[in-house]
Amino acid sequence: MTIQLKELAKTVLETEYAVRGPIVARAQELERQGKDIIYCNIGNPQALKQKPLTFIRQVLSICQYPDLMDKCPEQFPPDVIDVAKKVLDGTKHGVGAYSESKGVRLIREAVAEFIHERDGIPADPDAIYLTDGASKGVQTALRVLISGPQDGIMIPIPQYPLYSATLTLYEGKQIDYYLDENNDWKLSKEMLEVSLFEAKRFGVNVKGICVLSPGNPTGSVLDGDNISMIIDFAREHNLSILADEVYQENIYIPGNSFTSFAKVMGEKRERDVSLFSFHSCSKGFLGECGQRGGYMEIRNIPSEVVDQITKLQSISLCSNLTGQVAVYCMVRPPKPGDPSHDQYIAERDGILSELKKRALILAESLNKIPGIDCKAVAGAMYAFPKLALPPGRTDETYCMTLLEEEGICFVPGSGFGQVPGTAHFRTTILPPTDKIQSVVERLKKFHLSYK
Repeated sequence: MTIQLKELAKTVLETEYAVRGPIVARAQELERQGKDIIYCNIGNPQALKQKPLTFIRQVLSICQYPDLMDKCPEQFPPDVIDVAKKVLDGTKHGVGAYSESKGVRLIREAVAEFIHERDGIPADPDAIYLTDGASKGVQTALRVLISGPQDGIMIPIPQYPLYSATLTLYEGKQIDYYLDENNDWKLSKEMLEVSLFEAKRFGVNVKGICVLSPGNPTGSVLDGDNISMIIDFAREHNLSILADEVYQENIYIPGNSFTSFAKVMGEKRERDVSLFSFHSCSKGFLGECGQRGGYMEIRNIPSEVVDQITKLQSISLCSNLTGQVAVYCMVRPPKPGDPSHDQYIAERDGILSELKKRALILAESLNKIPGIDCKAVAGAMYAFPKLALPPGRTDETYCMTLLEEEGICFVPGSGFGQVPGTAHFRTTILPPTDKIQSVVERLKKFHLSYK
């Protein structure tokens, strides 16, 4: 007899992942039927016409097929060939062989140098794990922290569903702390204390706190003071911090800047708070989602716990080598004077400039629609507007009806969590600028007639 649904683990059945949920499945079905669909549901830049950076694809090409260096060297700038040779030498056996479990040493050293240059603090290559996207690092950190069903992790609401889904799979407790929408999605110590108190009141053993900056789905950016407060809160309550920093290049409002948790911890000389931080080549201006490259850096974690993290990483043998090479290109781009430098900078700045333009256009245009309130998109790739809906309507039915009538694929706010009694949707800022305008026009027409 074939396996039956009732035989599956309860945790599998209860796990939900909104960004690829029922609405997206329906969108794909409609597309197969010939309907034009604009996908605004997921941060997948190259699926929405963002071009890959030439430098990265050239290095990847040679690493996959080293004979290109001899067969057509004129097709590649000299610095690309030099980088590819260096990376291939670092892998020892090429990208078709396993690396050590933490990842290629050369690439981990490059990540450590990147962190040192970014933050002005030392970074240890042995505290860096190359992962299949940031998601695998997050899952590893949560697996280490959740030791039983009474263990819980604080996550922001709204949140990225990776966290809620993984906690469900690992049978951990999800502890919601609400971001303040009326204060540009900032968080406060008072909010954190209330959340922690409620969890402990119900007997939850709170082990850690997840923070996303820039935020997904809110687009908010934390400053150094806010980060310092979170670190103090974590020390006071003996919590580990999971810092999701994959959008650190995506900052759009003048005066804002990315600040890492590692940098603030270094400035505070913090030694009593364990930190897991994550970065990825899927986001920023690279948009290399399909390469599945990322890293996790750990700080203030005892050696015996590090051994267990390494053991978990070893179960998968290593992360994919193509993703590892993409991470190297992310942290070691062409330098001034290199033949590839000018083109790299032009492509990078062009992408970030377009994203900044779209972030502004989207927020301003949404706010002109009666019944929609959108905070400024300060960073990341998303907006999370609030909806005023007719009585009895939900954001799920709103988004499904919008898809059926207008071919626009949003994710309902309920998939990310929201203050009870409110309704939202999440949209990316990734569609080309002309399509962003089309999305807003079609949304306005739909929204004003929605009953």
